[in-house]
Amino acid sequence: MSTTTRKQSHHHGNLREALVEAGIALLEAGDAFSLRAVARQVGVSQTAPYRHFPDRSHLEAAMATTGFVRLRRRLEGVLAHPEPAASVLTGLAVATVRFAAENPALYTLMFSRYCGADDARLPASAEVFDLLQRAATRHFPGVDAHHLATAGWTMTHGLASLHLSGQLRAATPSELDDRVAGAFSAVLAAHP
Repeated sequence: MSTTTRKQSHHHGNLREALVEAGIALLEAGDAFSLRAVARQVGVSQTAPYRHFPDRSHLEAAMATTGFVRLRRRLEGVLAHPEPAASVLTGLAVATVRFAAENPALYTLMFSRYCGADDARLPASAEVFDLLQRAATRHFPGVDAHHLATAGWTMTHGLASLHLSGQLRAATPSELDDRVAGAFSAVLAAHP
């Protein structure tokens, strides 16, 4: 996309979204990340990002929020297919770890420090947790849904973090899926 095209789209109210997307792209590429770098990437003045974000931490919060929205949509896709309860739980875990593997810098940012009570990622994160809790309620009616959602999210985040740090090695995405599914199967099999 040319700079001219990008600038034209910003006259229609897309600058904030373009800045967030550019920030995510720079972050995932491992490039220098700043409001100025994001402005250059989008093709706007160095002061343009400040109309939407008072500082870098607010842009990062918006990027993390976008990550949670994308993760929620991916998990909604898993829940759209009727499966046995254990398969749903495993599918949610596999989808989350795969998301982390495909978006390692964004996933890390999603769970990094918060910039205060007004951090936009907090409600976005809560929406993901609510989705997990609703799935637990629907598929495991005899179990405390809040505790199951917490345990599932914690275990999944642990597996994703282990993978991103190189401690849960997998040569292919399919192998990673199998390792995550195997971990969840082992835990579910251990339940009386």
